[in-house]
Amino acid sequence: MTAGDTIVALASPPGRGAVGIVRVSGPEVPRIAAAVLGALPEPRCAAFAAFLDASGQSLDQGLALFFPAPNSFTGEHVLELQGHGGPVVLDSLVRRLLELGCRAAAPGEFSQRAYLNGKIDVAQAEAVADLIDAGSAAAARAAVRSLQGEFSARVRELQAELTGLRVRVEAAIDFPDEEIPFIEDRETGNRLTHIFGAFESLQAAARRGARLVEGLTVVIAGLPNAGKSSLLNRLAGDEVAIVSDTPGTTRDLLRHQVLEGGIPLHLIDTAGLRTAADAVEAEGIRRARAAMTRAARVIYLVDDALRDPVQTAAVAEEVARIAAGVPFTIVFNKIDLSGGRAHAELDARPPRIHLSAKTGAGVELLRAHLRTSAGDFSADAGALSARRRHLDALARAHAHLSQADSALRATGAAELVAEDLRLAQQALGEITGEFTSEDLLGAIFGSFCIGK
Repeated sequence: MTAGDTIVALASPPGRGAVGIVRVSGPEVPRIAAAVLGALPEPRCAAFAAFLDASGQSLDQGLALFFPAPNSFTGEHVLELQGHGGPVVLDSLVRRLLELGCRAAAPGEFSQRAYLNGKIDVAQAEAVADLIDAGSAAAARAAVRSLQGEFSARVRELQAELTGLRVRVEAAIDFPDEEIPFIEDRETGNRLTHIFGAFESLQAAARRGARLVEGLTVVIAGLPNAGKSSLLNRLAGDEVAIVSDTPGTTRDLLRHQVLEGGIPLHLIDTAGLRTAADAVEAEGIRRARAAMTRAARVIYLVDDALRDPVQTAAVAEEVARIAAGVPFTIVFNKIDLSGGRAHAELDARPPRIHLSAKTGAGVELLRAHLRTSAGDFSADAGALSARRRHLDALARAHAHLSQADSALRATGAAELVAEDLRLAQQALGEITGEFTSEDLLGAIFGSFCIGK
């Protein structure tokens, strides 16, 4: 990407539509606007105009908006042309702008220029993409909060707190003769306590936001004919999986996404876990077990109508096999055949739910259990749109702060404390882009859609 170029891209979805929007940003916008419109529009005023080709013939007509630098999204001169949404019309308009000296924008280049020109930070830029991709109203609210700068503001408040603490520590290092009592001073301990509290609050909000963006991956596993596909269909509210009495019907992973309590649930139906009859089924079972180790929760189905030792042993084996830390819920299905009642034993380890995927009895208990597993995503939960890299940076910053606290209490070595505080502050800076590498920036903005 070259910052001095003038870039162009379609800012509306490709395909046919009532309206199509073409966006241009860069230093040559005034000249290009005059060529394609006949005159430069008044700043920030919508003007109806014909969009002209090289011979002065009209390619289309619509609204033109001019945003002069620096008061635009990118901080550069920006022109938006809103015409009819036909693919041929829009393609002709983009080709005309390329003829006039524009370059086709790379994915995320408009947002990257906004970041480079100080209009937004990296966390806000990522919130733009998260808002576009939001799969629920709760995720959209979290993205808006981050886009408006709430996430970045809380990160900077933490950085300011760390700066104040570093000043005290480094003053003691630089002026040892002054005997600055930063170690024994109660204020230093109070500051650390306050910073730890702010960290925990921010991490909790970021974890909720990351879960809203990424969703909860739930793997449905169990022996053949336990009713895994029937449960997937019941949770999905549609016939997304083939249900058959023949064992081994499901061979590959079958994925479906549903919204539950404002969070996306990524449901994965898997092959029945047994000794494989052939190589294809063996691969399906291998994929099933691999998916179980990566899941946010595993639902292991047991046929409640078949209380036999084989099932009991299979459940014990899978509980032992599952990766440590992966939550596991046993679902006793087919209570309509066994005569059992729908109920949940959530205090058991692992939790147990009795239901019928066929009739729907007890399925709401499972839905409530999954909502609880996902966490609190109510409208006032304060989630902030966050990504894995944000959580990683917060975790590293928190770890360095803990090391600084330990060094302060154990040895009082000011140099060690100062270094850990510096590393904590640097980790926080990665979130907003103050200490972000060029490679990471390229990866972040490269994941955006073209035109944004």
